[in-house]
Amino acid sequence: MPETRETREIRETSAAAPLFNDAESPLTWLRARRGKDGKPLISEAQFLAGERLRADFERALLARRTTLNWDLAGAASRGGNVAADVSDEAMAARRRYHEAIDSVGPELASILAQVCCLSAGIEQAERVLQLPARSGRAVLGLALSALARHYGLAEAVRRDGITGWGLDGYKPSLNGGRQP
Repeated sequence: MPETRETREIRETSAAAPLFNDAESPLTWLRARRGKDGKPLISEAQFLAGERLRADFERALLARRTTLNWDLAGAASRGGNVAADVSDEAMAARRRYHEAIDSVGPELASILAQVCCLSAGIEQAERVLQLPARSGRAVLGLALSALARHYGLAEAVRRDGITGWGLDGYKPSLNGGRQP
């Protein structure tokens, strides 16, 4: 697939971040696979939204550490103020991450965290979140659509060209038909 402007921006802004193997990403797998209708299982907008969330999660330093933190070894204690030890970039990434998670709501945030941020497979996310079997892809699709809408990546969804009911130029009255 050709690289889009949004994909390039995500890759350029995460240049300082640790390398990420795209082949291990569940989102890359879903984008590469096609459904029965021949369309990708997730859209480009959904993929970019999930990648942006993952990038902010990593920049925010929210992942659990698997090694000892040697950054402050031998330094005087700051009194346990962890927030003071986090850079401004990490704090901004935390703010963006939490805004995105809050915008999709608590019902959909957990599957985004599992699949996008922790790179769990859909079946594993279903087990952890106690979702019915084979429902994870549908729930993830809804969550990614809401996330893409938050980031301004989603296009308006129209079915059969219908965007609303009413004649052109019709504007409903907001006061219930009463004259002011």
